[in-house]
Amino acid sequence: METETATRWLTDTEQCAWRTYLDVNRLLTYQMEKDLQPFGLTNNDYEILVNLSESPERRMRMSDLAAATLQSKSRLSHQITRMENAGLVRRENCESDRRGLYAVLTDQGMETMQKVAPHHVESVRQHFIDLLSPEALADLHESLKPVAEHLRGRRGRV
Repeated sequence: METETATRWLTDTEQCAWRTYLDVNRLLTYQMEKDLQPFGLTNNDYEILVNLSESPERRMRMSDLAAATLQSKSRLSHQITRMENAGLVRRENCESDRRGLYAVLTDQGMETMQKVAPHHVESVRQHFIDLLSPEALADLHESLKPVAEHLRGRRGRV
């Protein structure tokens, strides 16, 4: 027999915080996407470029890149195909694992990253960082850290 537990409904304060977070998340994601459009990039494209540009030899195994960007391997494969067609990345075989593939940032991809990054950072500043005091940013970081750690821990169990 299952034991029933009472639903812990959100208080007005909790509901307000949750809905504000959802609203900010959607609006900020929309704005960042809009600000990347003139460069022909999406948020996913930019995240992949960042991951590859910060990796040794500007390359990552496709499985590691999928995990880093929270994309399924199939979705990432389609994304990489689009980015290959744009000349931003290429795939290379993994010598140590015949089934493995690397996504590699091309020179054109690196040039694109270097061109777009200053605009992206300005967008982040304009629509997020500069709207908050240094104290509020520190508080936000400390407040969200346990949520991020909790969710990172759950990723391995999914």
